[in-house]
Amino acid sequence: MTDLVTFGETMALFAARRTGPLRFARDFDLGLGGAESNVAIGVARLGHDATWIGRVGADEFGDLIRATLTGEGVHAHAIPDPAAPTGLMIKGRRTADLIDVRYYRKDSAGSRLSPADLDPGLIRSARVLHVSAITPALSASAREAVRHAMSVARSAGVTVSLDVNYRRALWTPEEAGTWLRDVVGDVDVLFATEAEGRLVADVKGARELAEALAGLGPRHVLLKFGAEGAMELSEGVVRRAEPYRVTEVDSVGAGDAFAAGWLADWLAGAEPEQRLATACAAGAFAVTSQGDWESLPRRADLNLLRHPTDGVNR
Repeated sequence: MTDLVTFGETMALFAARRTGPLRFARDFDLGLGGAESNVAIGVARLGHDATWIGRVGADEFGDLIRATLTGEGVHAHAIPDPAAPTGLMIKGRRTADLIDVRYYRKDSAGSRLSPADLDPGLIRSARVLHVSAITPALSASAREAVRHAMSVARSAGVTVSLDVNYRRALWTPEEAGTWLRDVVGDVDVLFATEAEGRLVADVKGARELAEALAGLGPRHVLLKFGAEGAMELSEGVVRRAEPYRVTEVDSVGAGDAFAAGWLADWLAGAEPEQRLATACAAGAFAVTSQGDWESLPRRADLNLLRHPTDGVNR
C-alpha cells in the first residue's frame, strides 16, 4: 500500500543565475520540476509514503529525475521512453520580482503518458490519488490516463484530489473549463486559486465561489489567495487561514507545497484548522529559496514559522 499516488510530467529544469533577459544568461543551475512530483516530495518529507508515475526520456535528464525522486524518499516509477526526450523547463528572472518560465515539452516523453502506464492495483492500494489539470492538457493519451486513473480510484473508494494548476501555455481557459466541469463531480478534494476556480464556476466572492464548487461534488474545496492566505470549505464549514510572513525568493511551486501540506495532514488525521495551517506553512517555505521543491519542509521545520525566533536558530 501507499498513502499517495500521483502521476504526470516532470521535466529537467534549467534556472538562470543572472537576472535579466534569458539571452544574456550564461550560467544555469540544473534540477527538476513538475507539479505532481513536487507534491510527492512534499508529502514524503512530511512523513508519508508517496509514489510518482511518469514517462521520462532514456537520457541523462530522465536518470536525474529518477535518482532525485528516489533520493527524496518517493517511489519513482519513471518509465523510460527511448523514442522521446525528457521535457525541459527554463526559468529566468526578468526582473528581481518577475520570474519568466518557458517550457519545451511538445512531443516529450512525459506528454506520451497513457492509461497503459498506470498500474490499477497501485492506484487501488492508495489512500489518495492526486492529479493535476496540467496532465490532461499535454496530449489526448495523457487526458485518457487521468480519466482512467480517476475511474479506477473512484471504483475502489480511493480519495481523488485535483489541483487545477492552470497553464495558459497548454490550453485556453475555455478548453480547461470544459474539461474541469466534466470531471469535478468525481473529485473529493479540489485545490484552486480564485481565478482557477472561476474557470469552473463564474461566481463572484470567495465564499460564494467555494460553495459553488462544492455544490458540484468535492467534499473539500481549498482556495489559495497567495500572500493573503487560504480558505477551506469542508462539510459546509468555511475556515480561513492567515499567511505566514516570509521573504519571497521564488514563488514557483508554492501551490504544490500547499497541496502537499494539506494532503499530508489529512492523511495524518489532523483537524481541519491544523491541516490548513500546515498547508499555508508549506507554501510559505516553498517560496523562500530558488527551486520548485527544494525548500519544502519536514515536520520539524514547521515550528520555525509557527514559533518564530529572533532570526537565529541556535
